[in-house]
Amino acid sequence: MNAMTDLCHVAVALRDDERQRCEVWTRVMGYHRPVASFNIGKKSEHRERRFFREASAARSLAG
Repeated sequence: MNAMTDLCHVAVALRDDERQRCEVWTRVMGYHRPVASFNIGKKSEHRERRFFREASAARSLAG
C-alpha cells in the first residue's frame, strides 16, 4: 500500500462540539423538504418507511 491509501484507513474521532448536524431531506408529493420541518406525525411516518431493494424484490417474485 502507498501513503495515500494508508490515509484513507485512518479512523477520525470528533468531539461533540466539533460535529455538525446533518440535515435530512426527503421527497414528499413531488418536491423536496427537510425532515426537521415535519410535524410529529409525519416524522413518525418517515421513521417507519421501508426502503425498496430491487434484488430482494426480484428474489421474492422468482421464488
